[in-house]
Amino acid sequence: PNIDRARAAPRSRRTTNPYTRDRAEYMAATVTAACVASTAAACSVGGSRPVRASRHQGGTRGQLCTGVRLSGRAASCRGRAQLSVTACAPPFSSEDAELRNASPFGRRDLAKGALAALAAPAIAALPAGPAKADEVSKFWELVDLPLEPGIILLDIAFADAKHGFLLGTRQTILETFDGGKTWDFKAIPAAFDEDVNYRFNSVSFQGSEGWIVGKPAILLHTTDGGATWERVGLSPRLPGAPVLITATGPNGQAELVTDEGAIYLTTDAARNWKAAVEETISATLNRTVSSGITGASYYTGTFSTIARNPDGDYIGLSSRGNFYMTWSPGQAYWQPHNRSSARRVQSMGWRPDGGVWELTRGGGIFFSNTTSLPDEDNDFDEGKIGSRGFGLLDLGSKPSGKQFWIVGGSGSVFYSNDAGKSWKRDRGTDEVAANLYTVKFNTESDGFVLGNDGVLLRYIGA
Repeated sequence: PNIDRARAAPRSRRTTNPYTRDRAEYMAATVTAACVASTAAACSVGGSRPVRASRHQGGTRGQLCTGVRLSGRAASCRGRAQLSVTACAPPFSSEDAELRNASPFGRRDLAKGALAALAAPAIAALPAGPAKADEVSKFWELVDLPLEPGIILLDIAFADAKHGFLLGTRQTILETFDGGKTWDFKAIPAAFDEDVNYRFNSVSFQGSEGWIVGKPAILLHTTDGGATWERVGLSPRLPGAPVLITATGPNGQAELVTDEGAIYLTTDAARNWKAAVEETISATLNRTVSSGITGASYYTGTFSTIARNPDGDYIGLSSRGNFYMTWSPGQAYWQPHNRSSARRVQSMGWRPDGGVWELTRGGGIFFSNTTSLPDEDNDFDEGKIGSRGFGLLDLGSKPSGKQFWIVGGSGSVFYSNDAGKSWKRDRGTDEVAANLYTVKFNTESDGFVLGNDGVLLRYIGA
């Protein structure tokens, strides 16, 4: 989305994709002791920020490398002693592949043995223990993640109080077992495709049953709390890309929504799906060109954001931010609405009391003056937040509905202790060099903010 006056600077992050790390098995047995020694020496014991120690002999991303480098939490010298190897030598030829397949003890075994022997001194020198997060304010700490620069975090959900999953671009799936304090890659073979770079958009749990959707169209399902995942086939004729999945009950109940407004329901773990609407939003708008909705005529766009409330009602914002649409169970079509503000809308969602919030470009905020869907387009009141023109991107609240949080461009974070009547700025996050896209609270004390460049903030306030 467009972010007014966003000035986030690139932020150095860490590590490689787990599938790149898997290729370390093919590393040639020419790793030198000097490379390992240089890696160990480059690690600054006691530092809270990562220190990369790489020694590459050339090559491009995706090829195997003759150098060793510390990655993940080992790179900061506070994490578990893990060595990750990247490859820089040219890929093996078909002749090499035949040789490896023909020999029961080949390069792979030599590489494993050589790497283990040479890396042992460096590993032994590293202190054990998890990486420490950086406290950025009295409310939030910056969590250390094993991610490359440029990854955008998109969703987070927990199977229980401690076990959760974090999704993002570039096939990012991370897993935590301590309530989000530390994270590691979750390798899901069913989601790995060398020819596709998935963007995982949404994750949802109902007890031990969970779902993940992404783009290009992919659906993953688990019944054991995320220990194992299976891929569920989706039709190539699916209208739009899956952007939201909600586990609505036990025993395989879920709702899937695409960016073109298709809604599908399943009650048997995705064996069968039932369409909840009869047509896409484009078809609805082009069929009702005289509806009086500004910007809806001959519409061929998609939803930029979609939100669902506990009653199963949906609100979707047009990709251009010039109108929004709603749907409730039992309706055959999405219902279009004009926006309440002269400025285009950046994001929309539901308040805990059933009302609607609306964030506009230029840092504006509006609340419906009802505790349900507004009856009229002007049933909104503007709030005063003092955003200084920074783009506001998402609003979240604690389950009690008393404390609201808003996040946006350039590390902007605001909070309200009176359900949005007045706002204060959390100036501690001004130093977070990222645009913050999502804020979610699981309980009164468990909350997270997701941003670009792999930025994750964890709530530590009262």
